[in-house]
Amino acid sequence: MKQSGFADLPLHYGRVPPWLAKRMATLGGAIIEAIALEYGKKAVLSRLSDPAWFQSLGCVLGMDWHSSGITTSVMGALKKSINPISKELGIYICGGRGKHSRKTPHELMQVAEKTGLDGHALSRSSRLTAKVDNTAIQDGFQIYLHNFILTDEGDWTVVQQGMNKHNGMARRYHWHSEQFDSYVEDPHTFIYGRQHAAPILNLTSPDSKPTKNGILEIAEEGPKRLMKEIRKIIVLPSHHQIKAKDVDMKRLGSVLALAQSTEVKDFESMLLLKGLGPRTLQSLTLVSEVIHGTPSRFDDPARFSFAHGGKDGHPFPVPLKIYDRTIKTLKTAVNKAKLGYTDKQVAIKNLHKAAKRIEEHFKPNNNFDALIEYERKMSPQWGGRTVMDDERERRSGKRKRSGQLRLF
Repeated sequence: MKQSGFADLPLHYGRVPPWLAKRMATLGGAIIEAIALEYGKKAVLSRLSDPAWFQSLGCVLGMDWHSSGITTSVMGALKKSINPISKELGIYICGGRGKHSRKTPHELMQVAEKTGLDGHALSRSSRLTAKVDNTAIQDGFQIYLHNFILTDEGDWTVVQQGMNKHNGMARRYHWHSEQFDSYVEDPHTFIYGRQHAAPILNLTSPDSKPTKNGILEIAEEGPKRLMKEIRKIIVLPSHHQIKAKDVDMKRLGSVLALAQSTEVKDFESMLLLKGLGPRTLQSLTLVSEVIHGTPSRFDDPARFSFAHGGKDGHPFPVPLKIYDRTIKTLKTAVNKAKLGYTDKQVAIKNLHKAAKRIEEHFKPNNNFDALIEYERKMSPQWGGRTVMDDERERRSGKRKRSGQLRLF
């Protein structure tokens, strides 16, 4: 998994509305718990260090599929949901955006007191990762968000993001303690961003050793050589809407086919999900893939927006009733698994497996626009909501009452 690459994250401003923030924390926490229960704490860190998976997680939680806001909102939601159960889960999330990032060393020392880890060493790692991405890599991006995620066994992942106000872009950096041997020799799991007009100076690249030696010698001869451009992995487009070309239609089509298929009733494990309608199965199948999918499954993050839409209405408004049903189903499975009853957890895992089986022979058609049109048509029935609804209510002075949980 150790690679370097870059893609664009357009800068988006604004806040996540409370009705979405609460659900993001609940569903995000349940997803992390499910991964930890099934695969262990290290698997949680490994996934967080993969930017394509991270972007997919943000999409399945209902955030704008391509924007910089995914980083802030996802990490904020996970910190809110995970830290209250850190002792039980063995995972801690420190830091955050702006002033909260500066609290990271203090928070790490508090974790060290609880776990017996070396707090000074952890704080040093935190500072070095920030310094490397702000100074050793001179790419025009200023770090403004820094999250340090660690386990009670001392493994850690860093997710941090820089801003470039001149080009309106953000760059996200991912670190993983198991994926590098030196802070100054090619340490990143990924660098998520795209080079623009100015060249990137990466003093952590193995190719830059002569450059570093030149700097250490007071640059009498100047830098010997600059880093070659980092190899591209994913380039996220600037357009806000989701287009068919942004999605692997064979993968998405297999999910839709599974959700609509009458054959679902023939799967023994699916009977354990009795009461779930096709639309909730669609969302739950995409959640299942976020939990159980392999890294190769996340190269089209936009696909996961078809679980719960996006807060700005792309590809469609967030279907709150579907979202709540997904949360209830997953939380029930996680809580029962803790008690040794894994039937529901296995059933959710089998959704991912069933979709992959269908995908092998699935031939997608050109119904992408029709799919979005259908979702928007059904939006009122499913409790669809966007941030624009908040603004309209604010102007009218009304507040929409929360709908009761129903089966869909």
